[in-house]
Amino acid sequence: MKPYALFTTEERRKEYAELREKYQKFQALKLNLNMARGKPGMEQLDLVSDMLAILIDYGNYVIDGIDVRNYGELSGLPAAKRLFAEILGTQPEEIFVAGNASLQLMYDLISKAHTHGLLHSERPWCKEEKIKFLCPSPGYDRHFKICETFGMEMITIAMTPDGPDMDTVEEAIKDPTVKGMWCVPKYSNPDGIIYSDGVIDRIAAMKPAAPDFALMWDNAYCVHEFEGEFVPFRDMLSLCRAQGNADMVYEFASTSKITYPGAGVGVMAASVANQKYIASLVTYQTIGFDKINHLRHVCFLKNKAHTLELMQRHAEILKPKFHAVLDSLKNEIEPLKIAQWTQPKGGYFVSVNSMPGTAKRIVALMKDAGVILTGAGATFPYGIDPNDSNIRIAPTLPPVEELKQAMEVFCICMRMAALEQLGIE
Repeated sequence: MKPYALFTTEERRKEYAELREKYQKFQALKLNLNMARGKPGMEQLDLVSDMLAILIDYGNYVIDGIDVRNYGELSGLPAAKRLFAEILGTQPEEIFVAGNASLQLMYDLISKAHTHGLLHSERPWCKEEKIKFLCPSPGYDRHFKICETFGMEMITIAMTPDGPDMDTVEEAIKDPTVKGMWCVPKYSNPDGIIYSDGVIDRIAAMKPAAPDFALMWDNAYCVHEFEGEFVPFRDMLSLCRAQGNADMVYEFASTSKITYPGAGVGVMAASVANQKYIASLVTYQTIGFDKINHLRHVCFLKNKAHTLELMQRHAEILKPKFHAVLDSLKNEIEPLKIAQWTQPKGGYFVSVNSMPGTAKRIVALMKDAGVILTGAGATFPYGIDPNDSNIRIAPTLPPVEELKQAMEVFCICMRMAALEQLGIE
């Protein structure tokens, strides 16, 4: 099939009429499919069902002399610190182990910055006239919503194939009101980009004008390959420390897509000085987090090597789902030259850039056909995609057959929106 741009008006009308008929047949099916968020599917959750009974078999709730059923260990079970330090490549004393969500840790850190300030803040952020945050985009919508919640001004930083546009970043941080930057350094959400060594080195070496600049290093997909070998990642804490920026970085990770999203473990890695400061604020917030769950994860995951073995089993489930998405796009969309998309090897998303001006229309058409996607624009600050183009597809939750059906609808909707944009009148 030739590109849509080469169609005559009459050819576009005929094509649109045929697609419209197919679309209406899908509408009649009253589908109820969801590809909006990166949730693990049931097969993945079943992989770790044995974890729920592991402490019964283990028969010992005391580890390192600590009874996990009791109060104490504000910053997490020492055995859990050792486990996650090994996985992240940092030191146990730099690890804070909390509840089930790293997002909660991110929100809480920004909240504390506003109410109390960070370690090197001159005053609480709420006392500042203006707070700005750098937001590589397309990016994670919940990062941006945290900024909105606290009234920050978001500055969009373009993503390149190597990571954030560092020329723009290095210029922006000369402004002392710029207090931080969001980063998803491995399999970025949604593009699936792995930051290059050059970009990582430049980030670690930054000299922001703000003394309390917070590099929010969200390493959400650090062990989440679904194709190919495990890709090692560098320890950002060590890199920043070597550049004299030991207290600049806060690294986040969780087991949400390793064990259970609803009952996993969230982790924050930061310098010892930052850990002490944060602990001084958290001590009046909680007596401690769920150490029974910490121990459950220690017993189940064991170490980094065993965790990577589990992730290979996740990959066997996820790979066919991602290929169902990518194959549909290749077969149905590529010849028409109406979109571009990423080819990720890990993470949880496929990022599609449709013809400018069509993303909202595609998402609306999908909704009317019974298939829910992440809202158009959600991957940009304030929900505004300047090109109305980016669409985030989350293939992980539906079974493969449902996913193929959803992608058939998606391709029809994308083609209809493109023809409308080109003109069918």
